[in-house]
Amino acid sequence: MDGDALHTIGDLARLTGLRVKAIRFYSDRGIVPPTGRSPSGYRLYDDAALARLDLVRTLRDLGLDLATVRKIVNRETTLPEVAAVHAAALDARIRTLRLRRAVLMAVAGRGATPEEMDLMHKLARLTQDERRRLIAEFLDAAFGGLDAGFAGAARSMTPELPDDPGPEQIEAWVELAELSQDPGFRSGMRLLAEQHAADRADGGVTVPRRDAVAIARDKAAPALEASIAPSSPAAGPIVDAVVAEYARLVCRRDDDELRRRLLTRLEAAEAPGRERYLHLLAVINGWAAPPALAPALGWSVQALRARMAG
Repeated sequence: MDGDALHTIGDLARLTGLRVKAIRFYSDRGIVPPTGRSPSGYRLYDDAALARLDLVRTLRDLGLDLATVRKIVNRETTLPEVAAVHAAALDARIRTLRLRRAVLMAVAGRGATPEEMDLMHKLARLTQDERRRLIAEFLDAAFGGLDAGFAGAARSMTPELPDDPGPEQIEAWVELAELSQDPGFRSGMRLLAEQHAADRADGGVTVPRRDAVAIARDKAAPALEASIAPSSPAAGPIVDAVVAEYARLVCRRDDDELRRRLLTRLEAAEAPGRERYLHLLAVINGWAAPPALAPALGWSVQALRARMAG
């Protein structure tokens, strides 16, 4: 093609695949102005205008608005600057679409009602800061005002929903968010924290260490493996070992009062909400599933009651 050739709008339409109406629109807006006019008054365009039109089409295909396109072709702004802004906007849009997709898949998978779907969508679309504030308020209710050693526990109980969550993470987040607002669960967690703080204070420490739950879990595990019944005589020495270690922990002697205190600790920890929260937390954060506490705690509570009754 002759580099000095001029093209009509019809020529540009054939060369670019754009409609005549679209080319005339860009020309009228001054984005691709004509190079000149034919003797009969028709608009004519040179090869530079053809290249400019190709750029306009590409920018529009990428989703840029008309005002931004005009600034780029008129060199009022740089293409890299615009590209960076729009790439960030697309990233945000992609995250939103992925989140919506995960919500819909979760709804389909669990057979949710319209009301449940509405709640799920509202909780899932919270911003990261909003999610953190919701959980921070719960953790403050559970651990606020206690010793500084609980700061680490609060951090370890904070869910971090990823930018591209799967349906199972969405479901886990929604359930965890609902659980964190349940008054019964909140009061139970506060009771556990206060009991743990009291044990640490009696033991003269303010740093994390093994608590009554960990002691009972570790001592009961072999009994469970050996199928020792909680009420059997063989459970007695295991209970005594649990009580002895707990007595050392809180610097108290082994007596009926201490055993009642230990029993209240284990009964509070046996509440299903606590273990459920930790399971949901692991799903959301992509952690390995925590070991189940219910069997060991249940055995320990029954064995301690039987020992105290005997």
